[in-house]
Amino acid sequence: MSNISNAKSSQSKTEKREGGFTLLEAVIALVILLVVVTGIFAAFTYAITLNTGNSRRSQALSVLQKEVEVLRSAKFVDQNSGGADSYTPVDCTDTRRNLTGTATGVTRTMSCPAIDGMTYMIQTEIDDDPFTAGQQVDASKHLKEIRVTVTQPARAGSWETAYVTRAVFRRVRSN
Repeated sequence: MSNISNAKSSQSKTEKREGGFTLLEAVIALVILLVVVTGIFAAFTYAITLNTGNSRRSQALSVLQKEVEVLRSAKFVDQNSGGADSYTPVDCTDTRRNLTGTATGVTRTMSCPAIDGMTYMIQTEIDDDPFTAGQQVDASKHLKEIRVTVTQPARAGSWETAYVTRAVFRRVRSN
């Protein structure tokens, strides 16, 4: 008889354990779920920030490429003869560019809107004699070194402004 009562008591204990989760187990499961969801949300936020920055860098590269092509196609005419390269444009939609040299530390700056709606700063430095240290202004030279830098618009507390897009190329008088 005692074996039967022991079997019944162990069976009732088993039934009690299979009855469901305790309140403590449910709270622990919810805390674990909350930590996982918070981590996933933080990862999505980080990915969105990185994708926005990469999109802006890509737009800056596009603006830089457009400006380099305009500078490469500009007429290489002496400033004294009133050529096309003695003109400084007001904005980037004007395709005329000044190809005369700039003094050391002097840059030509203009802002240019991109297709993403942001305005990028374009800085151009032209050295009429790239083989001499510093920047020279000498209209008689036939080789110019042109440095173009595109800076992204500043956003407070953003890592994106630390990256500038820069191209350096040389151009020989061919026209």
